[in-house]
Amino acid sequence: MLKVGLMGYGKAGQAVARVLAEDPRYELCWVFRHRACAETMVEGHPHIPVCSMQSTDLDQWLNEHPVDAVVDFSNAEAVRWYGEQIKVRQIMLVTAISSYSDAQLDDLKTLGKATRVLCSPNITLGINFLLMAAKLLRGIAPFADVEVVEQHFREKPEVSGTARKLAQSLNLEDEKVTSLRVGGIVGHHEVIFGFPHQTVRLIHDSIRREAFGTGAAYALQELSHCSTGFYTFDDLLLSSIRAQLLRESASDLPTGGQTAASSSR
Repeated sequence: MLKVGLMGYGKAGQAVARVLAEDPRYELCWVFRHRACAETMVEGHPHIPVCSMQSTDLDQWLNEHPVDAVVDFSNAEAVRWYGEQIKVRQIMLVTAISSYSDAQLDDLKTLGKATRVLCSPNITLGINFLLMAAKLLRGIAPFADVEVVEQHFREKPEVSGTARKLAQSLNLEDEKVTSLRVGGIVGHHEVIFGFPHQTVRLIHDSIRREAFGTGAAYALQELSHCSTGFYTFDDLLLSSIRAQLLRESASDLPTGGQTAASSSR
């Protein structure tokens, strides 16, 4: 069982905590949030403490509460607080922060020289399948018109990191991304391909924030089999797809007896 610590306890962090706390593959040992808060434990799990980064000596804390992995759903600045401990202790890191600067991404890549690091601005499985499918279709049909639409809850101020990554992956200019802020939408991303006489729409909707938790759980499982390095979700998916294709190819091969019989004919 993998021991896990969680950074961030906002709406997404709380959903991730619930998923990880109930997953038998993991032991969620603790949660940190930036500021002190009324919550001192994960709801429904009184043995999992919620602590403040501001009032905790992380080195001492990890001596007393060691973990194998950290999942980060806090903010881009938090890596400065825990990065050195991750490096020294070679703790595996899964981060779902969408607002890293180029300098912070460089720091994470450097961290990947000491331990296993996965960085994904949207860690849901579905959106990453959408990313991969969109890139494949763009490569097959570079002549198609392409637009990206993203919708989120009204309090989200910035263009989503996922939409930016989609646009970048498809070589689209910023004006090809349309953002809407409506009510309490958790997350909607759509890539529209306009062909002559037809349209293809690739759509992903996050129905509940627990989708981030299932994505983080998948990432932890796959990253635990990787060697030291810096990874994206694409890297994990491609590895899984290759393994699946190899298994299918092996199952389609004739048995030794059939091969021999065929050769004798």
